[in-house]
Amino acid sequence: MAKENIDMHNLYDLDMERAILASIIYSADNLSEIFDILSPFDFYLRAHGDVYDAMVKCLNENLPVETGFLKTKLGSKFDENVMSEIIGTNSILDVKKYANEIKEKSIKRSLVKIAHQIPSKVSEDKPSRDMVDELSQSFYSLVDGQSAGVVKDAAVIIADVIAHLEKQKLLEDKDIVGIDTGFRQLNEMTKGFKHGDLIIIAARPGMGKTTICLNLMNHVLMRGGGVVFFSLEMPAEQIMLRMLSAKTSIPLQNIMTAKMDDEEWSRLSDACDDMASRKLFVYDSGYVNIHQIRTQMRKLKSSHPEITLCVIDYIGLMMATSNFSDRHLQIAEISRGLKLLARELDMPIIALSQLNRSLESRAKDIGRSPYEVLIVASIVEKEAARAEDRPRIAQVVYNRLAKNLPLQFDSTVHYAIGQFDRVTTTEGDRATDSPYNTYKVKGLPPTPISNPGQSAIESALAPSGENFLYFTTVDLDTGETRYSTDEAGHAENVKLFQQWCQSHSGRCT
Repeated sequence: MAKENIDMHNLYDLDMERAILASIIYSADNLSEIFDILSPFDFYLRAHGDVYDAMVKCLNENLPVETGFLKTKLGSKFDENVMSEIIGTNSILDVKKYANEIKEKSIKRSLVKIAHQIPSKVSEDKPSRDMVDELSQSFYSLVDGQSAGVVKDAAVIIADVIAHLEKQKLLEDKDIVGIDTGFRQLNEMTKGFKHGDLIIIAARPGMGKTTICLNLMNHVLMRGGGVVFFSLEMPAEQIMLRMLSAKTSIPLQNIMTAKMDDEEWSRLSDACDDMASRKLFVYDSGYVNIHQIRTQMRKLKSSHPEITLCVIDYIGLMMATSNFSDRHLQIAEISRGLKLLARELDMPIIALSQLNRSLESRAKDIGRSPYEVLIVASIVEKEAARAEDRPRIAQVVYNRLAKNLPLQFDSTVHYAIGQFDRVTTTEGDRATDSPYNTYKVKGLPPTPISNPGQSAIESALAPSGENFLYFTTVDLDTGETRYSTDEAGHAENVKLFQQWCQSHSGRCT
């Protein structure tokens, strides 16, 4: 019945699709205006989507968006009649407006398609909750990530900075830039958890990750803020019992067994009244994915703007929504989604992570502590331009340490001086007095200098076994890296890099 009430002819416009494609052929700049709005699947006519996809490929490969190149990219999908119709269509001035209209029609067609799937979904032998989750994901995927980024000019940015400084002036503790953690030393190190940050707290099981977060949450709640806690391991009642125990100083076992004297009962009652008035929201389902977290957080933040913190315990129990079979890639995708959500909601998100003992045992096998491995991995993460170079660079680190040579890595100096957008260092940079300056100080830096990925950690645990003492990236575009065992070979490689820099002005500063 619903199908009969929908006029599908209103959900696509082939003339509009041809006009957009014609405008791109007329000026490739038009594609840059809309490529973050439209995908090939937004075109009703598949052939139009294929042409658009070929245009994007040409743009990405810095090729002219012209018929000849498009024909090559399309291959067997090239349709002479379709291309003639596009070329024969007048271009348009406001291509962005047309692109948004095509996007709207695409979303509406998808809504109709999802709606038609509901009867068959209902017939499936699945729990209703799973069906709702699947359909919710389908709905939100239609608009997820569709808000285009805004380009701000300097005046707007300065206005935002001044507004931030004015707000900071009114704070009692001006050293805290973000959320006060309640831990003095942690505040000194981080200046508070900043809005838009994703914070990973990682440790082995039973080391107190959840306890730290509960204390942090309680500190935020007592200051009038709101907290959303996604507990994938512990039911909401247990979370509250632990928070009440911390708040009243009554042993958790006594509260759980109700073995308390009158004074303790009174303290507990007062604590319960106080906690009931706080803006704490707990999601304690053992099943959750990034879409569900995004949905719940958007809804809660909209109705409770005082929410300032989200905690997830823990990230390893989150369900993946991607097609990646490798769990490490799934976790990376989940982390990216959480980071984007933190930025969208302008609040910190804390995700707990379990560490197993494999890192500890494998580090012992190569004669290093797990922390040393993480430091080496952080250097590899910053220094390696290509994945295949990571085991070799890790080996260079270990070889230089074994020979008591200074590491002499620019990445550690960049960390020391807070300049992360540079490729090289100056003499003044290398003279900086810092424990992170590996030109002046032998051995590893005192802490990691970056957040290493799984590949970098694996490389630090399984270096190449070669005897190189030097490496130089000689081409910043390709990432080509050359290795040497002595200073003479290193000097030759440095000369190659300098030649590349001379032919690519402004790239090596």
